[in-house]
Amino acid sequence: MTPHEEAASPVVLYVCADRARDVPGGATRRAQTEGRAYAQERGLAIAEVVTDTYGEPDPALRSGWRRVRQLAQTGHVAAVLVRWPSTIAPEPAHELRHREIVWLQDLGVSVRYTWAPLSSKGCEIR
Repeated sequence: MTPHEEAASPVVLYVCADRARDVPGGATRRAQTEGRAYAQERGLAIAEVVTDTYGEPDPALRSGWRRVRQLAQTGHVAAVLVRWPSTIAPEPAHELRHREIVWLQDLGVSVRYTWAPLSSKGCEIR
């Protein structure tokens, strides 16, 4: 994919940070701000911001992650932006994270980490 094609491709920003559903807390706000800045710096268009409350380890059981999968499966996004790997599934359930990343890769959708220490290293999973 050329940089021009990448810039034209929409992405989804996925945030799973706070435990409270009603009012986004600091972690959700930080992840959204960071994700928007990451996209802007790289010329990426955020098609949708999808959020889930933190707590369920299996992403397939979260309504927000199911929306991310739907966007990927229908070809509406070229990448999923997340703050760090545990956003998809916590470390004790890392096999679930790998399952989802492989599923996205099979569709040609990459996963990008927006947290500065990971994004500055060019951490992207294709």
